[in-house]
Amino acid sequence: MPKIEVNKVAEILKKADISPAILRRVIEEMNLAVQPDGPEDEKPPAVKKQFAILVSDPDGKLPKHDFVGWILQLPETESVATTLDRVFRTAYDYNTTKKGRLMPVKTVGEAIEIIPAKAFKEADLWVKSKTPVLVLRTDNEIPKE
Repeated sequence: MPKIEVNKVAEILKKADISPAILRRVIEEMNLAVQPDGPEDEKPPAVKKQFAILVSDPDGKLPKHDFVGWILQLPETESVATTLDRVFRTAYDYNTTKKGRLMPVKTVGEAIEIIPAKAFKEADLWVKSKTPVLVLRTDNEIPKE
């Protein structure tokens, strides 16, 4: 259903030779109808979320201390083993650009944080977290109560 502004409706009603008292009452009722109902319409601010990587480590092979990583995506048809090569290739290409020559990236972390998503997309790689996220270990067992 199309929406029309109260002012336009008021102009149309004026042209229809309606008495000023009735016109005023109709416009006041329309203004009340279009006002927000109150605090129910206001949504609470969105909860800020963060990413974490949960890694299954049933044999305890990973180190006990905390470490971080990045969330990346690549096509299902491609091997995951090519991911690091894609990051390196994108970093090499970026470092040959004007911006890259001024401030070249030297580490994987710098590459992921600084290089624009468009450059990674050309290598069929999508960065889901520009900042590193905490990697959590689990032994893949649910404890009994």
